[in-house]
Amino acid sequence: MKKIILVTLVALLPVASRAAENRLNILFVFADDWGRYAGAYAKADGRPSINDVIKTPNVDKVASEGVLFRNAFVNSPSCTPCRSSLLSGRYFFQTGRAAILNGAIWDQSIPSFPLMLLEKGYHIGKSFKVWSPGSPADAPFGGQKYSYEKAGKLPNHFSSSVTSMVGEGKSLEAAKGTVLAQVRDNFSAFLSDAQPGQPWLYFFGPTNTHRKWVKGSGKALWGIEPDTLKGRLPAFYPDVAEVREDVADYLGECQAVDAYVGVLVERLKEAGQLENTMIVISGDHGIPGVPSGKCNLYDNGTAVSLVVRMPGTKPGRVVDDLVRLPDLAPTFMELGGAEVPSGLYGKSLLPLLKSEKAGVIDPERNWVVVGRERHVDVAREGNLPYPMRGLRTKEFLYIRNFEPDRLPLGDAPKVSDTAAPSLQELENDTYAAFADMDASPTKAWLVEHRNLPEWRAYYERCFGKRPAEELYDLSKDPDQVRNVALEGAYADAKAKLAAQLMGTLKAAGDPRLAESVPFEKPPFTDVGGKGKPDRRLPQ
Repeated sequence: MKKIILVTLVALLPVASRAAENRLNILFVFADDWGRYAGAYAKADGRPSINDVIKTPNVDKVASEGVLFRNAFVNSPSCTPCRSSLLSGRYFFQTGRAAILNGAIWDQSIPSFPLMLLEKGYHIGKSFKVWSPGSPADAPFGGQKYSYEKAGKLPNHFSSSVTSMVGEGKSLEAAKGTVLAQVRDNFSAFLSDAQPGQPWLYFFGPTNTHRKWVKGSGKALWGIEPDTLKGRLPAFYPDVAEVREDVADYLGECQAVDAYVGVLVERLKEAGQLENTMIVISGDHGIPGVPSGKCNLYDNGTAVSLVVRMPGTKPGRVVDDLVRLPDLAPTFMELGGAEVPSGLYGKSLLPLLKSEKAGVIDPERNWVVVGRERHVDVAREGNLPYPMRGLRTKEFLYIRNFEPDRLPLGDAPKVSDTAAPSLQELENDTYAAFADMDASPTKAWLVEHRNLPEWRAYYERCFGKRPAEELYDLSKDPDQVRNVALEGAYADAKAKLAAQLMGTLKAAGDPRLAESVPFEKPPFTDVGGKGKPDRRLPQ
C-alpha cells in the first residue's frame, strides 16, 4: 500500500520539479591564463612539444572518460573580453564595455548562462575568479551570496603559498595538502547549500596560472626539470635556460590546477554525484609573459585546453572540430532547460558530446573568429587599443591588424638601443615596458638581448610593429612564424579568408568596422586614477 501511495505522489509532482531532478549538475573548472597544456594533448600534438613534459593525470583521466577537444579557441586572448564572450555566447565585441579589460562594465541586458540557470532553479556558486556578470562584487554572480571562499584563497597563489609554508618548516606534501584542503572545503560548503535533488553549477576559477609565480618553483615543487623542455619549445621562444625555467614554472602551476581537479572529482564521487554531473575543464587564453601568448591572435594565445566528461556519452574520444569557448554558453543553457537566445556566436556542443564519432563530427565547424581591442590601461599613448581580428581555419590563420602603425604589445619609451628598464622591473612590473605583455623572466630576457644579432628577430617578432595582414600556412608552419601574406602563391587563399572574415564581422555588427569606432573614444579610452593605470580588475 505504501509503495502505491509513493508512486502516486511522485506522479503528482510538478513536471518542472521532476525535470529539475533529472538535469545534470555542472562542474566548470576554468583556470586563468591556462592554455592548451595537458598530458592528454601530447599524442594529439603529433610532434615534440611542451605537452611531452607536463604531467596532468587528473585532467587526462577526465579526458579518457569523456571528450578531448583538440581545436578549442577563445574569442579573445584577454581575460575580461574572453569571459564576457564565454558567459554570454556572443562575440566579445558584442558585449559593450565588457569587451575591454580595465574599465569594463557588464551590460545587464545581456543574458548570461549562470543567471539563466539560476532562474531555472539551479543552485549556483563560485570560488575565485569569474568576471561575474557583473563586476563589481555586489552584482548577482559576483556577490558574497554566491561566493564559496571561506575555507581560504591559497589555491590562487599556489607556488608562493606552498613555498612560504615550506620555508616555515612544513613538509612539501603537508604544504600542498593545506592548499588542496581549501579546494575541497570550499566545494563541500557549496554542495551542502544545495537543496536535495536541486541541480547545481559550480564555477571554479583558480588564478594561480596567472603571473606571477615563484621563480624555480616548477622544479622545486613538482620536479619539472627545465632542460627537459630543450627542443620542445615552439619556434618563437628563445630555447635558452632562462626561458625554459620560466615555462617549467608555469607548467608547475598548471599541474597544481590538475591537482585541484583531482580533489574536486574525488569530492564528487564521495557525494555520489559523479554520474549526474557534467565536468568541463578549460582556461581563458594562452600562457602570459611570453612571445605569441596572451594578447596575441596566434594559437599560443587563443588555443586552450577543453575537456568534457558528460554521463551517458561515449568516452575516450578526441574531437577535431574547431570549437569556440562561447559554445559553452548555449551548451549550459540547453543542458539546464533555459531558452537559448538567437543570434549567438556560440553553438551548443551537445551534438558533439552525444555523438559516438571521433575526429571531425560536424564539417561546418571549420572556422573560428578571434580578436581583441584593448588589454591594460595606458599600454600606448592616448590609451588606444591595438585592434586585431583573425580567422582560424584548419589550414590557415589570417590576421587583420587594423592599426599597424601602433605597437601590438604597447609602447616602451624607456627602451632604446642603449637603455631599458632593469631586469627586476621587467620581471615584476608589467607597466615597465610593453604593458600588454605580462612582466616575466622571459620578457626581461628578450629586452636584455634585443641588440644581439642571434636574438634580435625574436625581440622584433614579439614587440615590433606588424603588417596590416598576416597569413600562416599551418601545415608548413604550425608555430606561425613565417608570414606569407605577400607571397603570390597565397594570394587567392588570402583574398578568400579576408572576405570571409570581413563578411562575418559585418554580419555580426562589429563596431570596429563602423565609420566612427567606439573603441577609439571614451568611455573605452578613459583612464582610471587621473592618468594612472586602473588596476581594479585582474588581467
